[in-house]
Amino acid sequence: MRSFFAVLANEDVLRQVGPRLRALRRDAGITLTALAELTGISVSTLSRLESGQRKATLELLLPLARAYRVPLDELVGAPPTGDPRVYARPIHRYGQTILPLTRNPGGPQAFKHIIEAGPAQQPDPKTHEGYEWLYVMSGRLRLVLGEHDLVLPAGEAAEFDTRVPHWFGGAEGGAVEFLSIFDSQGARIHVRARPRKVHFDE
Repeated sequence: MRSFFAVLANEDVLRQVGPRLRALRRDAGITLTALAELTGISVSTLSRLESGQRKATLELLLPLARAYRVPLDELVGAPPTGDPRVYARPIHRYGQTILPLTRNPGGPQAFKHIIEAGPAQQPDPKTHEGYEWLYVMSGRLRLVLGEHDLVLPAGEAAEFDTRVPHWFGGAEGGAVEFLSIFDSQGARIHVRARPRKVHFDE
């Protein structure tokens, strides 16, 4: 955050914020009116910000960064500095250790789940808005999804609408590690199709 404020104080950089914001909006295909509804910033303020007639402030840039789903530094063109790694703060919940792997509030988020070996737990399915994709790294994951009770070994994946009652834990109380990608907006994972084999005549 320190580098962001240093850049924000640079007048030369500030002059480039307007064109950068206009380019971001046009690339996203969003009108000023739609952006105003999304951010709560008036159309006139957004227009003056893009034209350079309004000085960029943290109060204006924060909702714009959320709307475009980009870091603040990217809005003002700050050079990449510091350690790029994501330092995850472990979350302990539902008998799991959950490590966030991304910083993308409001968008798709990736997590690593670690379930230690122990007594088999009784499934307690929950529902919520969104869509989830799982990939088992090691061990065997028990997935209860609606009427289905599945066991996924290492290397298998699953995807499902989280509005369907679901629960997961270590199969038969065994340890398991898996990755999850969750989207609160319900967007499905787009998987690239395998390339078709090309046969050459000898």
